[in-house]
Parts: sequence; C-alpha cells; structure tokens
Amino acid sequence: MDGDVSLARYAALGTDSLDRDGVTMRFLHTADWQLGMTRHFLDDDAQPRYTAARVEVIGRLGKIAAEQGCEFILVCGDVFESNHLSLRVIKRSLEAMGALDIPIYLLPGNHDPLDAASVYRNQAFVSACPANVHVLDGTDVVRPVEGVELIGAPWFSKHPNRDLVAQALNQHAEEPAAQGIVRIVAGHGIVDVLSPDRDDASVISFSDLEAAVSQRRAHYIALGDRHSFTNVSDSGFTWYPSAPEVTDFDDVEINSGHVLVVDMADPSAPKVESHAVGQWRFITLREEFSSDHDVERVLTILREIPDKERTVLRYGFTGTLSLVAKARLDAGLESLAEVFAALNPWRRHMDLAVYVDDEQLADLGVGGFIAPAVKELNELAREAEDPAARDALSLLYRLSGGVR
Repeated sequence: MDGDVSLARYAALGTDSLDRDGVTMRFLHTADWQLGMTRHFLDDDAQPRYTAARVEVIGRLGKIAAEQGCEFILVCGDVFESNHLSLRVIKRSLEAMGALDIPIYLLPGNHDPLDAASVYRNQAFVSACPANVHVLDGTDVVRPVEGVELIGAPWFSKHPNRDLVAQALNQHAEEPAAQGIVRIVAGHGIVDVLSPDRDDASVISFSDLEAAVSQRRAHYIALGDRHSFTNVSDSGFTWYPSAPEVTDFDDVEINSGHVLVVDMADPSAPKVESHAVGQWRFITLREEFSSDHDVERVLTILREIPDKERTVLRYGFTGTLSLVAKARLDAGLESLAEVFAALNPWRRHMDLAVYVDDEQLADLGVGGFIAPAVKELNELAREAEDPAARDALSLLYRLSGGVR
C-alpha cells in the first residue's frame, strides 16, 4: 500500500523492547460486537438465536484471552447495535462481560455514540456495569496495566466533522512514548486509503497514523468499523479485527468472525495473530443452470453445507430449465428452507428462464376451465418472461403430482 512504513524504516528507528521480566504484554483487539443487532431476513425462529449468539461470543473471547495470556480486551467501537436497546439486551451483555476475569475497555462508535441518548449513560447500563468493564468516554490517557498507555477516540455523535483519531493523537500523543511504555490508540471509522469517499471529514488519515508510529508517538493503532479482517499497513501497526460474529454476506464481509491477539513485547514490531470465533455464516451462492442436471448438482451443494441452523444463504440463479427441472428445484429449496437459518433468493440476481413443451403440459393433466389458464401462463412465461407465470406453472406442476 502506498505510504506504508517499511520494516527497514522501523529498524532504522531503533527498538523500544519492554523489560517486563521476560513477560510478554498481550491484549485482545476486537470491535463491532453490535449487540442487539437484528437482520430483516431472519424469521421469528432464527432472530433470537442470532441475537443470543452475539452475546455468547463474548465468552469465547474471554477464553481466548485467558489461553493467550492477554491482560485486557479492547473493543474498538460499535459495542452495541444502537443506543436504543431493550433492557434485556443491555443486562445480558453486561452479565456476559462481567463473567470474564479480565478488564474490558469499550469504545463508543457510530452505532453507539456518546450523545444525549447514549446507552453508556442509560441507568440500566450504569447500574449493571461490572467492575471489570470500562468505557473510553474521553481522550485522556488510560493505563490498563503497568507500562501501557491507552488513548481512545470515542464518537460523540453519529456524524463527526473531523478525524477523531488524529485529534486524539494531537491532544495526547504529541511526544514520543517514554522508554518502556507501549502506547495503543483505539479508534473507530474507515481509513482514507480504504474509503470510497475521500472527502468525508471523519475518515481517518493513514498518513497521520504512519507519522505517529514512525515517530514512536504510538505503537499500535487498534481500529473498528470495517467488518472484514484487514491489515491496513504492511508493517502491521494498524488493524481491523472484523466483527466477531458475521453481520453481512461473504461477498461484502471478507474473513469476518475473527479477533486479534496482539503481542507488544517489542513495540516496534507488534505481532498480531487472528483467531476465528464466529459461528454464524452469511453465504452468497451464484449458479448458472445450463441443463436440467444442474438442479441436482446445486441441491447437493446446499445439502452438504454444515451447520445449516447457523447459516443464512441467499442465491442468485441464472440460465434455463425445463418446467420439470424448475419444479424439482423449487421442491428441493422448499425442503431445505426448513433447516437453514434463512434460505432466500437474491432477487436482483435471479434470471432463470423456464421452457415448457407440450408433453410437459400434458403431464399436468388439467382440463376444463383450467386448461386456458395454463395456456395463458405458458405464453406469459415464454414470451413475456414473466417470473410470476413461471413460478405459477412450476407450482401447478408440483401440485399435480409431477414432483414428489
């Protein structure tokens, strides 16, 4: 990436390796828990399970932190889906955090900013907040453990008009960190080199981050907001961990469902290791049908997907099928929909033509006043490529006993 600090430049700056009696300083970097999130494509059965999963992942984070010897957990923004949540979501979330024997630092982000309606100022949060949970509600330096300075850049509104990370650096990291001190900056938002909107005043300046690290004013930049696991710099000082549980489909989020264990024993060269913790998946399946044989191939793909109860799948099908094959496909999809968390067509990527020959129409075995309706549906499906007519013929074929 243009502008990255090279490892050679780091070597030229010298090292600030900590003398902590041989003990490695590690912390867990995570973000975008978005507790209380709902998804419109989940039904009344799947949504409660998905909501619970977003809370349950906190326990898995605590287990990784304990196994890896982490000294604290840093959550870089969007801890909650919004500032308007049920008391149940707030209290269950805090209960899960309180069960971990490790300090947890929460940074407000764009979903849960420190505005007048902030969840962090809600009496339910204040009264139930466990002793190990701390909100980074300002840019003052926080010292989670000896030898570590943590500088947060919280959001105070949904639409800041400045780079909050740069502001925090300028206020509290004007000078290089003292010898033996690790300085970590926690921010939320998109870095300008990854943003499609470079004119957005709130985007984070990568060149400012680069300068801060090269001048040893900061050793690691922990970010949130991007739900895809991302190493922003080749030298490894700026990372997005992704959301611990997936929030969007896999063509949008890349390698979601991770957290990062950050080893700062040598502040000039952070060691970052990702750990998969997510249990849900949102999959996009795009398939082209060139023959009726493709129906069984695609249904086999769907049948072999594991953990269907925690899998949301949207499909976009193109190509051409006979009426018989289309009916068989519909029957298979209908059966599988009962075991997936959600199985839905991706409407704008559906372009599946159906052809009907006279023999297949004869198989319907309809007569009387129904026969003219079938003929009209067939004409609409063929000539107007009407999807409703196509689906109606497919359903009629199934109801007539053509697919069992």
